[in-house]
This record gives sequence, structure tokens and C-alpha cells, in this order.
Amino acid sequence: MSDRAPWWAPVVSGVVPGAGQFAMGQQRSVGYLVAEGYLIIQQVRARRDANRDRDAYRALAFDVARQWFGGERPRGSWDYYESMEKYLESGTYDRIPGGVLDPETDESTYNGARWLLARETYWLNPAVAPAVGSPEYQRALAFYESRAVRPAYQWSWRDAQLERDVYAQTIASANRSGQRAVNYVGLIGANHLVSLIDAYVSVRVRRFGGAGVVGLSLESVHTVVESVGDPRDGRRQVRTAFRLVPSFR
Repeated sequence: MSDRAPWWAPVVSGVVPGAGQFAMGQQRSVGYLVAEGYLIIQQVRARRDANRDRDAYRALAFDVARQWFGGERPRGSWDYYESMEKYLESGTYDRIPGGVLDPETDESTYNGARWLLARETYWLNPAVAPAVGSPEYQRALAFYESRAVRPAYQWSWRDAQLERDVYAQTIASANRSGQRAVNYVGLIGANHLVSLIDAYVSVRVRRFGGAGVVGLSLESVHTVVESVGDPRDGRRQVRTAFRLVPSFR
């Protein structure tokens, strides 16, 4: 019996789902392989969709919200593009060029909101400025400098509400696709793990008569991948059933 239950079956099943089952002549090896192929294809598609949407919202930001400010307009981080969705304008970085830094004071803009947060964090009264050279003022200024949008990254959606709406929708679509890609990675890992456990149980059953559990022996494992919630969200779950039979040892 051991020639149909090689010790290495669980190992290869952990690497390639279904490989250990195939080595033991079990038909369910096909199910693991099919599930693996399906999950990989879906993960690749979800990642492709996320990348496509990411390129689309970056291009929209570059061509619409940032066009008024010229220059190289370098690519920003994810947090930067997320902020562009929440604020109509970035605001200026330095209201009065030259000399000391004069933060943006319009609190409806991104930079203005950062300056307000800095004042609330470090000043006794955010409406009353301490001396410019005081530690309180300098700490608030350093906070602002580290978080405010610099001139190369300025934006404004003014008079472009339609484009801003499309931008928000594209960001949301990219988020959904990215989450689907992450979910599929988790399911791929689960498929490997379940295949490994299944192969281990099969080896135990064939070599030693099963894994005893309070008078029962674990005979087999059956697993399926099911949709959860709205199919468009790409959420899946792995459901595993264990077959127990009476142990006569």
C-alpha cells in the first residue's frame, strides 16, 4: 500500500495542488489543479484591471487637475492620489514666496487642512499664533513641511466636476480590483494548504489506517471554492469537509 502513498505526497501537494493526489491515483487531483488554474487566472485579471484603473486615474489627474501648474508633474504616491479625491484643491505650499515659509491658510484645501492640523497639534490655541521663533511655531511648521503638497504636485479640480467624479469612480474601481487580487492570492494559498492536508491524511490512511480522533479515523478531505456575496466583488471562500469513519483498531 505504501507504494501508492509516498511520504513526499504532502510536500508536492503543498507546492503544486493536486500533485500528491495524482501520485496516489486520486481523481480529485484534477479538482485541485482546476481550482489552482482558475484562481491564478482570476488573480492575474484582477491585478490587470487594478493596474489599468491606476493608470487611468493617474492620467486624469495629470491631464486635468494638474495641467494648470505645468512643470514635470512627477508621479505621486497612493496617498497623494487619494488626497486628490477628497480635496477640490491642494492649495499653495508657500503663500508668499521668498523669506520664511508662509503656510496655506485656506482650510478647505489640502495644504490648508494640514496647517490647521499642525496648529491644533502644537499650539495652545490654533487661532492665536505664538512667536515665529518659538518651539511651538517651529514644530508646527516642521509638521506642515513634512505633509504639505509641494509646488510640483499642486492640483485643482475647479470647473472640472465631471472629470473629478470620473476620477473618484476610477479610484474606487482600482480599489475593488486590487482587493480582489489580494483575495485571490489568499485563496491560492488556501488551495495549497488544503491540498497538502488532504495528501497528508491520505498517506496516513493508506500507511497507518487513518488518523484516529476519539474512536474515529479521518478517511478523506473534500474541498470546494464558493462565491460569497456579490459575484462582481470577486469574493470567494474555501469550504472543506472531513469524512470520519469508525476506527476498529
